[in-house]
Amino acid sequence: QVHLVESGGGLVQAGGSLRLSCAFSGRTFSAYTMGWFRQAPGKEREFVAASSSRGGSTTYADSVKGRFTISRDNAKSTVNLHMNSVKPEDTAVYYCAASGFSAAWRKDQYHYWGQGTQVTVSS
Repeated sequence: QVHLVESGGGLVQAGGSLRLSCAFSGRTFSAYTMGWFRQAPGKEREFVAASSSRGGSTTYADSVKGRFTISRDNAKSTVNLHMNSVKPEDTAVYYCAASGFSAAWRKDQYHYWGQGTQVTVSS
């Protein structure tokens, strides 16, 4: 059973930076595509970024492209989300997720989820 624990959320001013981390345990980390999703109040959970199990290729939502960077460390079984130039509309609960597919960007492609970490961007 895969276990995911997010950390690093908090309050940040618009234009600032924040780094989220996700610790993975229970299975072989390198075999999983890792993703970040977010859910704002009253909205659907949406895809943010993913790092493929095959070579770590990355995919981003258009809304964060050029501002956010996903990175994974297979030796430490962690995946990070580096958030730069944050905007108030980035405010949400951010979830780390793991998928058994070699590429995944939809919620239904992910098999395991963390509990989430709150990110609040003040204007």
